[in-house]
Amino acid sequence: QVQLVESGGGSVQAGGSLRLSCVASRYTYSGYCMEWFRQAPGKEREAVAGLYTGGRSTYYADSVKGRFTISQDNAKKTLYLQMNSLKPEDTAMYYCAADPPPCGLGPQVDFAYWGQGTQVTVSS
Repeated sequence: QVQLVESGGGSVQAGGSLRLSCVASRYTYSGYCMEWFRQAPGKEREAVAGLYTGGRSTYYADSVKGRFTISQDNAKKTLYLQMNSLKPEDTAMYYCAADPPPCGLGPQVDFAYWGQGTQVTVSS
């Protein structure tokens, strides 16, 4: 069973930075699509950023372009989300998700596996 464990969330002031991590285990990792999602109370879940672990394809939501960077360490089976210039509207629970090949990226993809989430709170 695929396991995804997120960490790195916390509370920061607007303009600050956080780096989220998602450690994957119990599957091959390479060749999968990985994506970060977020969901704030009372709002729909939003795809934030994604990448294809076997290549260079990436996806970013317009709301985070230029501020967030997704990356990975294949050897460690770890996905990262570097979040800079954080805004109060970035406050949400952030989830890591994985989908086996053949797979795609973006908000319309139904990812198969999900982590438990890590909370990000940005104060003004």
